[in-house]
Amino acid sequence: MNGGEIRDRKTVAREIFVQPDALAAHADVSAVPLHGATIYPAKSRGDYTLESTATEFGQVAEPSLLPVIQFDFTSLMRVLRQLEAIATRPASPRIAFKTKGRILLLNLADVLAVQAEGNYVSLQHRLNPYLVHESLSSMAEKLKPHGFIRIHRSVVVNCSAVEVIQPLPTGESRLRVRGGKEYLVTRTYKHNLRDMAQLWVGSERLCG
Repeated sequence: MNGGEIRDRKTVAREIFVQPDALAAHADVSAVPLHGATIYPAKSRGDYTLESTATEFGQVAEPSLLPVIQFDFTSLMRVLRQLEAIATRPASPRIAFKTKGRILLLNLADVLAVQAEGNYVSLQHRLNPYLVHESLSSMAEKLKPHGFIRIHRSVVVNCSAVEVIQPLPTGESRLRVRGGKEYLVTRTYKHNLRDMAQLWVGSERLCG
């Protein structure tokens, strides 16, 4: 080793000892990743800029980069009311009645309609009809909160079971429920058809 090399090495050692930051400034920062930091390349090789991620420190991001969400307040409140009604509605309301010396409990969703039969009413269950000693008016009042409407002086139907409404030239209508059975809607009770659905599109006038 010649004298020039020895002098050069002493000079480098003295600069590192006097200016310890110089070593860090020339270090390869990519070898030591920093948490929450993004490295951006600059003009020269080995020259990097570190920029902390704003969200790491709870700072608000640039407003122009945030997604824009628009909604109609009236529609939002209507949806919230519908969700509240669904949440408070029993999952599967049932009806209990006495027949042939025993008490039966049926899911109301399986009762398609209720028909007057003299001093009795016939529960039109999806499997078998059941006779209950009660008036149709009393049954209609009890079943109304559970989605049943009166369409005839002797018939009450389950709205959720109705599949088709067919208007007739006479001003009356015909309903078809699950299973294919049909019932007549007289003009006296035609206005009750408005309760058949929560949303009408261009056809509510048929129920006026």
